[in-house]
Amino acid sequence: MSDIVTEENHPAPVKVDRHDPLNEALHLLNLSGTFYCVPELTAPWGIAVPELAKRLVLIVVTEGKCVLDLKNGDVLELGQGQLALLPHGGAVDLRDHPCSPLTPLFDIPAKRHSPNFETMSFGGGGVMTRMTCGVLKVDHAAAERLIELLPPVILLDEFDLLAGRWVEGTLQYLAEEARNPQPGGETVLTRLTDILVVQAIRSWLKRAPDQQTGWLAALRDAKVGKALQIFHKEPEASWTIERLAQHAGMSRSAFAARFKELTGEGVMNYVTRWRMQLACSELKNSGSSLAGIASAVGYESEAAFARAFKRVVGQTPASFRKL
Repeated sequence: MSDIVTEENHPAPVKVDRHDPLNEALHLLNLSGTFYCVPELTAPWGIAVPELAKRLVLIVVTEGKCVLDLKNGDVLELGQGQLALLPHGGAVDLRDHPCSPLTPLFDIPAKRHSPNFETMSFGGGGVMTRMTCGVLKVDHAAAERLIELLPPVILLDEFDLLAGRWVEGTLQYLAEEARNPQPGGETVLTRLTDILVVQAIRSWLKRAPDQQTGWLAALRDAKVGKALQIFHKEPEASWTIERLAQHAGMSRSAFAARFKELTGEGVMNYVTRWRMQLACSELKNSGSSLAGIASAVGYESEAAFARAFKRVVGQTPASFRKL
């Protein structure tokens, strides 16, 4: 169970420190909900949730309890006011009891209220469990890089006495909206789930071990992190090793050496790869022209952008967009 992270002490939400590169990466978590569901489940019940690749899955128990089988040997029990965030969308089994039979998620009838929101009633008529679930994605390269570093599951618990009253209040409000939907309830539910996802990730970041190398270590480095923060804000600028080193307050050679020591790659290789991640997101999620995307990621010509994209991604921008 070493990969399971639980919520610890938290004060009330504070204003994001935009001078902290880690907080800046968290600020870029532009979450977009692809699916929200409010299930009402009566014992016995069991749901086999398939893998949802490149999605974050949030499961909040607002009434009753739920047995969560991570299918890797870890089985958790979530009670009222507890939630689990699955940052990588791994397949899981949900049950009222470890022995209850499973039904595939997409075989269970649901009532669709909008393209992204539905309710579900399922089970054998016994004890009630209510949940609110969200499936979300992120649309920024910094956020995607952060998500890759998260463990298979993060737990958040309102019953931790020092967790912060706002967490408890948010979960109670979510439970009330699920029980008694009001006009605009879908919007309230989706916004609250988004907030809880961010808080779960914040909780992990606060206690993630200080790594000696890697992307988090680079972001936390007093000098390299400052340069990364500025680059991430303005990837379209004319960046050179010298210019980034100036922002870090280091010489060119010292900056290049420290950057490679932390990240395992050269400065300009990182710059190019990061720009291509942004370009991939734009190609998939926007209707911008190739010339517009090229400019947005720092290339003066579409041809130069296309050459770099093919070198890094392995195919042309036009081919990638058609996938």
